[in-house]
Amino acid sequence: MLASTSLKQAEASLSAAGIVSAAAEAELLMCHALEISRGELATQLILDTELKAPSGFFDLVELRCTRVPLQHITGKAPFRSIELIVGKGVFIPRPETEQVVQVAIDFLALLPGEPRALDIGAGSGAIAISIAKETNAKVTAIELSKAAAEFARANIRALEANVDLLVGDFMELIGDLPQFDLIISNPPYIPNTMVPLDQEVRDYDPAQALYGGEDGLDIVRDLVASTKLILRDGGLLVLEHADGQSDSICELLLENNWRRIQVHPDPTGRLRAVSATA
Repeated sequence: MLASTSLKQAEASLSAAGIVSAAAEAELLMCHALEISRGELATQLILDTELKAPSGFFDLVELRCTRVPLQHITGKAPFRSIELIVGKGVFIPRPETEQVVQVAIDFLALLPGEPRALDIGAGSGAIAISIAKETNAKVTAIELSKAAAEFARANIRALEANVDLLVGDFMELIGDLPQFDLIISNPPYIPNTMVPLDQEVRDYDPAQALYGGEDGLDIVRDLVASTKLILRDGGLLVLEHADGQSDSICELLLENNWRRIQVHPDPTGRLRAVSATA
């Protein structure tokens, strides 16, 4: 079957399965099957009107229709200027986190020399690697999950990022850590009883990366109370959070004597991050 016809059929199937970005995902699955970029696919569709759909393309479409995440099928997830290896056992990085990282990068850009940055809960390494690639910072990343740490380690190696990865519980490692100029975290922040409606999140993202206690803020409380011990005077803490949690986190920061507390909206205008100065 011609690739152009196959793409239309795939889009219809994905749309019927509830995939919002059906056309784009059909193209991405075609690119994965052909092992080419979207730009190359567009060029081939224009220049080669007889281009055939690759073998196995509709198997990939059928798998995606069962709501297996696209990133698990392709094994890749874009984030800012990099592409990450992802799969079962690691949280898939989201576009809204890209803007949270920008808060950290903007702060680090103002500092001379080689500032130190710490990413707590590294997951795939998206945040730590982006900071290492886009600033002069010496970056340390901590990940509790051994499964997720394997993805972080693979991405650090594949992208040749200058990131020191530590595997373990931050609260147990803190005594051996140096002082940092910036600490950033996208911690688990979903309340335990608020199971996500999104099937891809609910069924495929690791629970350890999602749920943060009765109100979702258990890990945030630990970070607010402890990170100042390893953050230099004037250093910045950046925390991603769920929509609607900014007021509670600001109160926690005030109770722990943090200064210059700011809230940060995502591209849709929702408040999704808070920063504060030690």
